[in-house]
Amino acid sequence: MARIFIIGATGGVGHRLVPLLIEAGHEVTALHRKSEQADSLRAMGATPVQGDLMELTAGDFEPMFEGHDAVVFSAGAAGSGLERTTRIDGEAPLDVIAAMNRMSVPRLYLVSAFPDAGRGKEIKPGFEHYMLAKKTADAAVVASGLDYVILRPGTLLHEEGDGRVALAHALDYGSVARGHVAAVLAALIDTPEISHEILELTDGTEEIAASVAALPRHVAV
Repeated sequence: MARIFIIGATGGVGHRLVPLLIEAGHEVTALHRKSEQADSLRAMGATPVQGDLMELTAGDFEPMFEGHDAVVFSAGAAGSGLERTTRIDGEAPLDVIAAMNRMSVPRLYLVSAFPDAGRGKEIKPGFEHYMLAKKTADAAVVASGLDYVILRPGTLLHEEGDGRVALAHALDYGSVARGHVAAVLAALIDTPEISHEILELTDGTEEIAASVAALPRHVAV
């Protein structure tokens, strides 16, 4: 099993992902911002590490990542302001990439954003700024040299889901339960030969295991 470092471990996706990975036998390190969050993460079986993405640098991440096999970046500014969006959604993934390369951590799973989000609606400047930050991070991941999967969920719902999704390289826009995002991430982590992929995810009609099984595998040259 793998050692997984989760950034965004207390968020809507992250706190669902932690127990799934532990149940699968992985060793999980969970980044959290508030000191009071450590106990709940520890109770799940994770190793808590405190840090604020607004302040952490690539050099700070390096000792945190030592000995890990993969990093999951599921953090987001969640509409808390332009400065936080720039840093958390756009710049922090670049620092994570730099630290991973220096520490020889091979795999990165990035939760991004569906590119068609908001189409047909009034687009506010803050939303465009958010999408630009997400695109900056996506492009950096693709150019990073890492084994990566970028997962682009539709509108996130505060639900566990019924276990049925749509997962493909391109989909019509839709919503998706946060529980589905976590479950798909867990399945992808357990299938490391799926890499160098950008995938879109919504609620759908196919079982998660079947959806992941249908994805192409990367063959190392």
